Formats: sequence, C-alpha cells, structure tokens
Amino acid sequence: MAPLVCSGYNYTIWAVRMEAYLDAVDLWEVVEDDYDVPLLSDNPTMAQVKNHKERKTRKSKAKTCLFAVVSATIFTRIMSLKSAKAIWSYLKFEYEGDDRIKGMKMLNLIRDFELQKMKESKTIKEYSERLLSIANRVRLLGSEFKDSRIVEKILVTIPERFEATITTLENTKDLFKITLAELLNSL
Repeated sequence: MAPLVCSGYNYTIWAVRMEAYLDAVDLWEVVEDDYDVPLLSDNPTMAQVKNHKERKTRKSKAKTCLFAVVSATIFTRIMSLKSAKAIWSYLKFEYEGDDRIKGMKMLNLIRDFELQKMKESKTIKEYSERLLSIANRVRLLGSEFKDSRIVEKILVTIPERFEATITTLENTKDLFKITLAELLNSL
C-alpha cells in the first residue's frame, strides 16, 4: 500500500507514513544513511556484482518512491536532487522547519488547544475530535501531550447540560485517573 501524496499541508502525517512505508519495503536505510556504492574492481566475483547492483538499485528505488509520492509542485523543486537522503532532508527542512520553527508551530497549536471551548450546538464527539486533532499535531512535532490534559480540558470547558453527568463521575470515579475513553463513553 503506497503512502499519501505529499502536498506540503499534510507533511507531518505523510512523513510518518512514508518512513514506515520505506522501512517496510527495505529502503529506509538508503534514505537515512545515503551510502556510496563503490565502483567494481577489475575482476569482480558474481557476489560482488550482485551486491553492487542491489545497492545501486535500492538507491534508485528510494529516490523513485519519493518522486512518486509528492505533488507536481513539490516534484519540480526536488527533481534535481541526486539522492533520496537529499530529497528527504529538503522536504523536512521545507515543511517541518528547524527546531525554532517547530517550537513556534507547537506554541501556536497549544494556544489553539487552550482557547478551545465547546459550543452548545456541538456534540462531545465533535469537540473531543477537535481537541485530539490538535493534540496529535503537537505529538507529531515531537512534544509529549498527555491524554489527561485533554480530559481536564473537556471537564473544564463542557456546557452546563453535562453537569449531572460530571457530578455522577465525581461520585463514582477518581477524575484525576479517568481515561479519555472512559470520559467520552460516560458523556
């Protein structure tokens, strides 16, 4: 199963899937290490010829895989790059950024999370999915984001119509130890 096409907007999810895909088809090492394929000696053995061809083929396959799973716009920017590692590094820098940019993205997502409030017209499922989406994007950027934080956010920001359910939960469970799944099922 081939991964999604990267359009730039979905880079973090694409990168996780692409790494898993390349690992599954035994090409991730090529992207990660970018090894050199030495020239064959004047009188190579069959094993040396086979190994040389395999290593060269793996480099070509990895590069081709990356070319195949990016949009046409991105392809025109990476088509002159010579190795899968160079392509991967370019995409990572272009769409993920350096540590400072990742930090700013994380701060913006955390701010967005903190500003979320459940609207009366929304369901718990819609609200929790919105919070989980933000939390998962923070996690994709490499930061820890515990489900307990989502539980606390839901408990503090849900409308009054859920007050009876929250009171029942307080009387039957320890709200500091309740899992996200338990809370959502109760609500």
